[in-house]
Amino acid sequence: MNQFHTFSNTALSLIESFEQEQKPPSDEDKIKVNPIVSKFASWYERVRNAMEFREDEVVLRATIERILKRRLLLGGNGSSTAEPLVKELLWARYIPGDYITQSAINKVKESIDLYLNLRIKVLNEHKISEQLVNEWTYDLMSADIQYILNPKREKEIIANFMFHVLRDDVVITDDRDETKDAQVFMAVRRAYSRDDLAFLRYHMFTQYFGRLNHKNLEYTSKHFLQGLKEIFRQLSYPAKDRIYTYVKRRTAAFFILDDIMHENKGNLKFLLESPEDLDGLIQEACDKRYRGVANKVRTAIIRSVIFIILTKVAFAVVVEGTYENWRYGQWDVPAMIANITIPPTLMIVVSFFLRPPGVQNTEKIHSYIKEILFSKDPQLGEKMTLAVNEKKSTVFNFVFNLLWLISFGLSFGAIIFVLTKLRLNPVSQFVFIFFLAIVSFLTYRISLIANAYKVGERQGFTTFFVDFFFMPVIRVGRQLTQSIAQVNIFLMLFDFLIEAPFKSLFAFFDQWFYFLHAKTEELE
Repeated sequence: MNQFHTFSNTALSLIESFEQEQKPPSDEDKIKVNPIVSKFASWYERVRNAMEFREDEVVLRATIERILKRRLLLGGNGSSTAEPLVKELLWARYIPGDYITQSAINKVKESIDLYLNLRIKVLNEHKISEQLVNEWTYDLMSADIQYILNPKREKEIIANFMFHVLRDDVVITDDRDETKDAQVFMAVRRAYSRDDLAFLRYHMFTQYFGRLNHKNLEYTSKHFLQGLKEIFRQLSYPAKDRIYTYVKRRTAAFFILDDIMHENKGNLKFLLESPEDLDGLIQEACDKRYRGVANKVRTAIIRSVIFIILTKVAFAVVVEGTYENWRYGQWDVPAMIANITIPPTLMIVVSFFLRPPGVQNTEKIHSYIKEILFSKDPQLGEKMTLAVNEKKSTVFNFVFNLLWLISFGLSFGAIIFVLTKLRLNPVSQFVFIFFLAIVSFLTYRISLIANAYKVGERQGFTTFFVDFFFMPVIRVGRQLTQSIAQVNIFLMLFDFLIEAPFKSLFAFFDQWFYFLHAKTEELE
């Protein structure tokens, strides 16, 4: 006979919140779009999204931001933007159309107008860069609209539960508990919810001011600069990455728990209390996640290659081709092809060595989930205790910085040495290193996908070797990818010169098909 464990109060609240019945969809007429238009629009969005390397969890928000910028640039507002925005998202199948009603569009309209009003008030009341205010306006507005249209209530419940489980496992000895809580909160948002900077800004903004509405608009605009400074302080906190790493290495257990709870709604309390049933559910959920790793890695590789082809090849052809044509009177086509193809090939080769977690990892997740559900004071490994303002040895600082410079020199020096031996000219070498750095960063991102469900510390000789010799290249690749994304003229031209006519065409055909359908109904 099965013996039953007793849930902790926090776990019991989680289960009750998760199984709480949701209100049925409104009886309002749903916003409908033509399925043919939707198919073409979704194809278009796949191509467009391949030009930017983003986590799946933030693609919808980034798309909303892109549409907002295009529609508000020439003086649009909530009334002129809300419905076309929602229809574009429905066309591309970003959100399900079975519950998007006119009331949802009205909420989007209200959100747009609120943030546009906040922008004007902030610019009038504070000495602050218009560019910065615009950036924050689009970040906050796009995140808020995503939560209106696609709230993901259950995911938010797990994220909140994870924060409460881990908040006391981190101790900052020389700072306030409020700061520690903010750092753990953001680490959970990054590790579990996969939030980007815009989402982090939004969540910190709503923690500070509350969700923007007509009642708190005046207060928010008046104290905006004060809130901005505090949010910037938290986002640039010296220990944020260390806390994030600590939280990330415990996240897999919450992913598995999320899967189990989604798959067994209605009978959760009974199943989770039974040790035998819980063991089977954890094993099944882990196996399913591990099998999905290979597919996610393969998808990430394909997206990375497309991303490189669509956004970086033109750069290589222009820079390398122009130099060689000026210097030698012709293009060195073999060298150019090698520069473009070798780095992605290396990425594909490295991906073959990525392996999903094994039995020991599943056992660790099993112990973590039991701790999470049944312990009054869950401990997922050792607590993290740190001091932010402790004085570091000047000697150690000097030695560590020197070693970091040496690793940079060895990494890039070795690459340049090999390329020189292969008789590549300086510009060809620059293009090769440019591609290699970006591909190294993308490969590192892919390795994170493969390791997403691993728990605990993962230090060893291989880790040290990668950190010492390849981390400089990876860091340069990240910087290049982020910098180029911010000033990608090609994407800007694509969004305003190609996307706008395409979406206008989709709108025309959507209305045309609706008109034809109405005419057909008149014959019946």
